[in-house]
Amino acid sequence: MRIHRFHGGLKLQGRYGAAPAPIRDCPPPPRLYVPLLAREGKIEPIVAIGARVLRGQCIGEPRGIGARVHAGTSGTVIAIEQRDVASSKFVHASCMVIEADGQDHWQRSPAIDDWRNASRETLLARLHDAGIVGLGGAAFPVDIKLAAPAETLILNGAECEPGIGCDRALMIERAREVVQGAALLARIVGARQTIIVLEDSLQDAHAAMESALRLHPFEGAALAQVPTRYPQGGERQLIQTLTGREVPAHCLPREIGVLCQNVGTAAAAWRAVAHGEALTSRIVSINGAGLTHPGNYEVRIGTPIAWLLEQVGGFPPRVARLVAGGAMMGVALPHDDIPIDAGCNGIQVLDESMIKPPAPEMPCIRCGECVRVCPAQLLPQQLFANLMRDDSPRVQLHKLDACIECGCCATVCPSQIPLVAWYRWGKLQLREQTKARELSQASRVRFEIRNVRLQREREERIAQRTSGELPAESRVATITKSDVLAAIARSRARRDAQRRSQRDRQNSDGDGEGQ
Repeated sequence: MRIHRFHGGLKLQGRYGAAPAPIRDCPPPPRLYVPLLAREGKIEPIVAIGARVLRGQCIGEPRGIGARVHAGTSGTVIAIEQRDVASSKFVHASCMVIEADGQDHWQRSPAIDDWRNASRETLLARLHDAGIVGLGGAAFPVDIKLAAPAETLILNGAECEPGIGCDRALMIERAREVVQGAALLARIVGARQTIIVLEDSLQDAHAAMESALRLHPFEGAALAQVPTRYPQGGERQLIQTLTGREVPAHCLPREIGVLCQNVGTAAAAWRAVAHGEALTSRIVSINGAGLTHPGNYEVRIGTPIAWLLEQVGGFPPRVARLVAGGAMMGVALPHDDIPIDAGCNGIQVLDESMIKPPAPEMPCIRCGECVRVCPAQLLPQQLFANLMRDDSPRVQLHKLDACIECGCCATVCPSQIPLVAWYRWGKLQLREQTKARELSQASRVRFEIRNVRLQREREERIAQRTSGELPAESRVATITKSDVLAAIARSRARRDAQRRSQRDRQNSDGDGEGQ
């Protein structure tokens, strides 16, 4: 297979080539704080406070775009409260508090043994019922992502950044589950080609996956090695490396016939179908100077970080920072009483020697280094300048929403400008502006509907007075969709006319000043 190269990126030194730690089991804590998080919308609790639950029992249903939430152990629901959550991003969300009974009894669904002959609808329903989400960090519901067919399925086993080794450990110790999960996902989307991707530094994982693929082959499956270059694990960068095709901006990979899933997601999907197990845990890489037992741990979703750190020997001396995620895209946490979510793939415990000392921010010198390393092929210096001027139209013109926040630009910036922090702030501002426009549009529509209704009632009253019929108050006026659209069009025409008039006045004023 021909390997292409994506634009930019960095050759980082880290734990890519180090021997992986085996997967250890983290015992459930006395209390789990299971996050009720949805991509869009909310998760509605379906068990009451005081109810007894089993591990794998559904405790929350999505209302919108989201996945079902399941109890991570058996016990009693004692509260639903707001807490900070360590996910792919640091968020504040409702959490269901489960007091463990120490028995850890399961509630499993019946296994689908003949999954190769089962219908797509049956398999997708099982993944939905099990609450399977993407374990590469995005935590997007898998049943929604797999609903559309794809020609090529890419199984991403490229570690996303230094400090994270959960995917490598999974492929070494549970290669069979990954391969079976790949076959399952390929069956669901009807893929004719399935590529299991590893970085070229992960030779031990490659050997394990090659052996598993020989024992459990399926049509169209192949292994591929890609260069160890950050951010090789990014979805769009990986697709370009393997296919030579770029996913257009504002498009999804499935629009070019490609679907990308994490190897951990494939293994979780396999266990949901073959063993009837809901998603209640994930593998988390724990690293840091001074830790007694760093490594990869199977952790229940909802486990507080404080409990997790106790299992690796407790806090080392001189801890300066706690980070959820990896060394490049991780998010600093304010404290350790924070539960992990399905999107949390790593915890970094940093001391002062591992943190770059703060340096004074200097003006941009237009060196172009940020442009050279940007994997999204943006103009980071232009985005920064436009954000400094609060120029939203130009920020959107330069595609701020295409930034993947990988941190390459900030790493190479000689002026020590915190570019990623600026981009995150800019995205927040754009989201708030979009929300304000949507609220304004909704208010305008309600206003136009009210005007149409009042006009209709006036016309009916006039007609009734003329004809001598019953008063209009005794009847309900009906407003059709065409009436509303016509009212909105009239409102827009008036608004455009006002703007043209204002521009003409400004232009005439400017011409007068120039004379």
